[in-house]
Amino acid sequence: MHREIIREHIYVDGRVQGVGFRFRTMQFATQLKLTGWVRNLDDGRVEMEVQGEREKIDHLFEILRGERFIEIHQCEVDLIPVKHESGFQVR
Repeated sequence: MHREIIREHIYVDGRVQGVGFRFRTMQFATQLKLTGWVRNLDDGRVEMEVQGEREKIDHLFEILRGERFIEIHQCEVDLIPVKHESGFQVR
């Protein structure tokens, strides 16, 4: 059975800078075979694009919410067009 690939553009608010959020996101996204990127913003949020199966993207956030020093308070999520890429990057 083929699962649909989606891409989400996400702003993450909370305690997400200075706590390893970007590195852990890249690590877990790579393990889950997700693609995309993540970067810090000057306003304290993190911006990211994540592409893959919805279940795997949801699982990524379940893992991140379970991390000791990371606190996700709010996510703004928009579906965007899928891109042809490989890998996950910290920007």
